[in-house]
Amino acid sequence: MDILSGACCADDLVDPALFEQPAVAHEMADGGSSCGERLRRAGLRPTRQRVMLGDLLFADGDRHVTAEMLFLEARDAGIAVSQATVYNTLNQFTEAGLLRRIGPDGSRSFFDTNTTVHPHFYLDDEGILIDVPEGGIALENVPEALPGHELARVDVIIHLRRKPNLPAET
Repeated sequence: MDILSGACCADDLVDPALFEQPAVAHEMADGGSSCGERLRRAGLRPTRQRVMLGDLLFADGDRHVTAEMLFLEARDAGIAVSQATVYNTLNQFTEAGLLRRIGPDGSRSFFDTNTTVHPHFYLDDEGILIDVPEGGIALENVPEALPGHELARVDVIIHLRRKPNLPAET
C-alpha cells in the first residue's frame, strides 16, 4: 500500500461499502439522543455504569481515550467504577460498533469515538493520538484480500517524534 499526500480520501479509491459502520456512531456529537438510547440501538443494555461512562466518552464530540484515561476521568467525576469495569465497558462499546480500538505502538490501546475510516498521527514521545486533518492522505493500490478473506478495515497510523534541539545559528 502506497500512502501519498493529497486531497483525495480512501473512499475515492476503495469501495466505501467495505468500511460501513453502524449508524449509531455519531449521534451524540451532533446533539442527538441520550446515551441510553444510543446504547439500546447498539444492542447494549443501558446499565447505570455504561450510561455514566458513555456520557463521559461521547458528551464532547470525537476523542481518543485509553482505559486509564477514562478511569481517571470517572474517578474525578465521582463515578465509582473499577478499572476492570472501564476495560470491559470499552470492549463492549467497541464490539457494538460505538468505538474503534487503535493500537499505535503495540503496548496500549486507544479507543476512538469517531468510528469512520480516518488516519491518525501518533506522537511517539508523548503517547498522544491525533486525527490527521481531512483530505491530508490518500490510499492507493490497496491489495486484494487473500482468497477466502475480505477486507475488514484499513488503519493508517503515522508515527511522529519531536526533532532534536538544534544549536542556534549565530
